[in-house]
Amino acid sequence: MTPASGLSVRRQCDLLGVSRSGYYYEPCPESAENLRLMRRLDELHLQHPVYGRPRLTAVLQREGFGVNEKRVGRLMKVMDLAAIYCQPGTSAPQPGHEIYPYLLRDKAITGPDQVWCADITYLPMQHGFMYLMAVMDWWSRFVLAWEISNTLEAGFCVQAWQMALARGNQPPLIANTDQGAQFTSADYIGAVEEAGVRVSMDGRGRWMDNRFVERLWRSLKYEDIYLRGYEHGLELRQGVGKWFGDYNDYRPHQSLGYATPAAVYRAPESHGAKPAGWA
Repeated sequence: MTPASGLSVRRQCDLLGVSRSGYYYEPCPESAENLRLMRRLDELHLQHPVYGRPRLTAVLQREGFGVNEKRVGRLMKVMDLAAIYCQPGTSAPQPGHEIYPYLLRDKAITGPDQVWCADITYLPMQHGFMYLMAVMDWWSRFVLAWEISNTLEAGFCVQAWQMALARGNQPPLIANTDQGAQFTSADYIGAVEEAGVRVSMDGRGRWMDNRFVERLWRSLKYEDIYLRGYEHGLELRQGVGKWFGDYNDYRPHQSLGYATPAAVYRAPESHGAKPAGWA
């Protein structure tokens, strides 16, 4: 894409289905050794999500990596990885950000568009990495929208949320996320509340409430990302898009009685959906 086309960068990105952040993607400055280490950290986190920096360091050292806790901690921060257990101070609000209450306690989710959940994950490539954000309908496991970025700024999360609103049957009653900086940002909160949706955030001891998205990440990485070894951002976007299409429309889902998420979301009455008793 060049200015000679006569189209603005924004318009070219819209036509190609590429985010602005994806267009400006540049190779990651991390060394090849750090990228190899980050790939292994990502695999270990999927296998042992309760392992923190000390245990991960011990495992990596046992596997022959010359690392210490400081290096592992820095890379985990770059990857936005954290052990999923309650740690001191993890529920404390970030300065200047309101932390919203957890609204799903004791609520039975019985149909589509009652709760949407969202999360971010790290995606390794051969020569760098990107971040992926997805919005999923809690009841049907249908992925409404996703977006890829080379930074952890909130903009790509807002973009994915707006795409989900456009593609969904209707806005959900509740949008649930963790307390990450992207989801506590004024831009993201504003986009959710402008749609008339209540904001819910996982609190202390509630890490299991994002388990559906965590399972999605595991499937995506083992079935596609780790196998393909994408070289660059555009190739990654194409591959992830193909995988999500297959996940939604073709892949039988065991917890849905081997129906597809799309079938359950689009025809909820055929799959036992009920109105939310708490709405």
